[in-house]
Amino acid sequence: MIVCKFGGTSLASAAQIRKVCDIVLSDPKRRLIVVSAPGKRDKSDTKVTDLLIACAEAYLKTGSAAKEVEAVITRYADIARELGVSDDLARAIAEDIRGRLATSTTDRGHFLDTMKAAGEDNAAKLVAAYLQTRGVEAHYVSPKDAGLLVSHEFGNAQVLPESYRNLAHLRDAPGVTVFPGFFGYSPAGAVVTFPRGGSDITGSILAAAVKAEVYENFTDVDCVFVTNPQLVPNPRPITELSYREMRELSYAGFSIFHEEALSPVFHAGVPVCIKNTNNPSAPGTRIVLDRVCPLGSVTGIACGDGFCTVYLSKYLMNREVGFGRRLLQILEEEGLSYEHAPSGIDNISVILREREFTPAKEAAVVERIRKELQADDVSVERGLALVMIVGECMRNVVGLAARATKAFATAGVSIEMINQGSSEVSMMFGVKAADMVNAVRALYREFFGA
Repeated sequence: MIVCKFGGTSLASAAQIRKVCDIVLSDPKRRLIVVSAPGKRDKSDTKVTDLLIACAEAYLKTGSAAKEVEAVITRYADIARELGVSDDLARAIAEDIRGRLATSTTDRGHFLDTMKAAGEDNAAKLVAAYLQTRGVEAHYVSPKDAGLLVSHEFGNAQVLPESYRNLAHLRDAPGVTVFPGFFGYSPAGAVVTFPRGGSDITGSILAAAVKAEVYENFTDVDCVFVTNPQLVPNPRPITELSYREMRELSYAGFSIFHEEALSPVFHAGVPVCIKNTNNPSAPGTRIVLDRVCPLGSVTGIACGDGFCTVYLSKYLMNREVGFGRRLLQILEEEGLSYEHAPSGIDNISVILREREFTPAKEAAVVERIRKELQADDVSVERGLALVMIVGECMRNVVGLAARATKAFATAGVSIEMINQGSSEVSMMFGVKAADMVNAVRALYREFFGA
């Protein structure tokens, strides 16, 4: 059995949905399909999920969202008409969206998740209905009926262990099962969404639950590339990655696959294949548990901006038992998660997401560090980017860091921070956000010779 997930661009229009169904029907093993909400039809278009968020926000703000609701309903109605499915379905979708808008707004998070989930839920109904018009035994299945249970964390759902047992029956479901991505239900019955891009997570959960032969993730590119094609023209394709490499690259900016989506398939031992809906014959990129690669090779280069550093120093910090714990406790109590914490003998830097570290939180954290930890110096630096080289075969190889730092020096990029985990699968560099593109290009020239 193959589990397939199709992203928003794969479902953006009736023409794209026809391609999706052609792919599904080309292999009888593709019997469990996960769909996203319709994405952009072109660069100037708006994703359905964004339309739904705008709808919810307008209603919360003014108590009315007639224009916004009509935009969503029209989008689905146009797709349904072009696909030739029953008008009854288009009317049912319109009724569903209006019904969601009429639910309680007492809990903002619950209301937003209820609205956002309409994108995937109604896309799944459309795809199942279209497959039926082609004579296929296809069934839409609700995550609630199937038993996809998640934590009660609106916008940040975590799958609950019993979901895997609940969902295993889908392996024996007749025909083709079409399953909406991005959301599940709390044990109390509330709709709860995963983070944006969470349809990847749904597909991964299902692939693990049914013990799929492979989890195919269809998107709008032929494969994963060594680095972002928007930063480096025509980068080399990657034919195979390990789970660890993909996890590191996703964290550091590879948006092609959600960083949280690998855990279920990793633990179940299900390989992943990234493929292109618009070019399904391309081999794509496989993600596997172990792979053979040349010693010392770099697999990929990723980057991301929007980080900041809290730097503090205190003489004899290393002799103070519990210092690190108390520092991280301050961040926890201020509602902040940290990304990295490289340290020296008398100093430590904590890397945070800049969007979470508001000026108010910065003032509170700095004051508490000075007062509670008696730090000699505390400073905050914003506008930081993280650039990472990743590779399973980088381990125990002498000179990789030297090559990277030499590349930076040649390109005139100043390094603010270096961090390498004990696994040696990745090496991370902190640079000024303004230098990020030059840094990536310098590393690509050094390790891939172009």
